[in-house]
Amino acid sequence: MSKVLLVDDHAIVRDGLRRLLADLDLGQVLEAASGRDALAVARAERPSLVILDLNLPDLGGLEILARLLREDPAVRVLVLSMHAEPLYASRALKAGAKGYVSKAAAPAEIAAAVRAVARGEGYVEAKVAQAIALGTGGAAQLDALTPRDLEILRLLAAGRSLAEIAAALGVAYKTAANSCTLLKERLGVSRTAELIRLAVELTEPVD
Repeated sequence: MSKVLLVDDHAIVRDGLRRLLADLDLGQVLEAASGRDALAVARAERPSLVILDLNLPDLGGLEILARLLREDPAVRVLVLSMHAEPLYASRALKAGAKGYVSKAAAPAEIAAAVRAVARGEGYVEAKVAQAIALGTGGAAQLDALTPRDLEILRLLAAGRSLAEIAAALGVAYKTAANSCTLLKERLGVSRTAELIRLAVELTEPVD
């Protein structure tokens, strides 16, 4: 029997996905609420499909993705994330995910993504795929960042405050704050918390 593993730390999300999967009839549905649990369940049960949230309380989503694929290169992973920014999708696909869809997508599109990835096909949410194709997100956007931008992202990912970033770069606090504002505009996020989450994902190794 085929097995599907749902990995999300919110029980209500897992419940909704379980109901959606019941209609798709893809086999036994397993659940995990953390990255370490996901790896343990995958190791024991060998699911053919994993639906993975990137934001988990213990391990980074890209790290989990890489470990899943190292242990079972045949496993198909669909990332279902709260982030609709193309950079997240590009990073996840580069790391080996077969598909990417945001939690804001319509249930019908999430179902379509699950079906496609279960068949071994790729799937990217239409809105995200369009943004990548138009060059408004993804790897090209990251490549356009300056060395200082990348250093600021690295420092944010390391948990540094704006004052600490300013000191590390040898610039005024206001300059560091303005640089972060520009980074948010370039990367398509509106809040500093979103920029920090993005910085963590972008600086996380994919291997």
